[in-house]
Amino acid sequence: MISPRVKSILYGLTIQTIISIFALPSHKSLNPEQTNTIPEKASKSRGVNLLSDLISLFYPEVCAACGMLLYRHEDTVCLSCRYLLPDTGYELVADNPVARIFWGRVRFEQVSAMYFFAKKGKVQHLVHELKYKSNRDAGLFLGREMGKKLAASALYSDIDYVVPVPLHARRQRIRGYNQSEVIARGIKETTGWRTDTTNLIRAGATETQTRKSRSARWDNVKDIFQLQNPDRFAEKHILLIDDVITTGSTIEACALALSAVNNIRVSVAAAACATS
Repeated sequence: MISPRVKSILYGLTIQTIISIFALPSHKSLNPEQTNTIPEKASKSRGVNLLSDLISLFYPEVCAACGMLLYRHEDTVCLSCRYLLPDTGYELVADNPVARIFWGRVRFEQVSAMYFFAKKGKVQHLVHELKYKSNRDAGLFLGREMGKKLAASALYSDIDYVVPVPLHARRQRIRGYNQSEVIARGIKETTGWRTDTTNLIRAGATETQTRKSRSARWDNVKDIFQLQNPDRFAEKHILLIDDVITTGSTIEACALALSAVNNIRVSVAAAACATS
């Protein structure tokens, strides 16, 4: 039994083949000088496209947000999902719901999250692709989109360092990378802001924060972050990067470690925030 996804690819291959055949100009319609060049180029292009389609039959590229097949001109996230991703607009508003999470707890310059994170939603699929399915492209996509929006906001106009929330070395070895660091790399691609991944470190391993209460999350992370060289961040504006903000306990613990630095300013940006 052929799966619907394979049927879809086969159908696309058939259509592409027909189009490429009929799109190839005939020798009769060409000038003598063109007969040795244009058909050859068109044939080579057609061959490359057919090879690409054949590869996609066995290794299909799918949207990281919805799982549907990507068209040849699409990358990581399909055009439909790009349009439908639930944008918060918080990077333009200083007094936003995510910033209020930290009121009375810790002082930040600015706090924002780019998308709303809903159970079984497109953003959850993107984040899970990054964290649990080794899809770094999903994180780079999130970072690039964050970078575009942050760079266009006056609230984030003077960032000195982008600092991803550290992952413990053991967990990073198991996963192969730090998801927040991948997002930060995407931000750097679109903004050019410097990234620092060595100064703020996670000194101890912790249990997963998933399904913990706010107080339990804080107890889990409150003393685990340390600075290797506090002077590096002195009098700088630091942008902390995380994947999803829920209770804010991890970000607050990072801020506690950074608070000892002379004249430091700290802002926060996450790819997503949990909906209530």
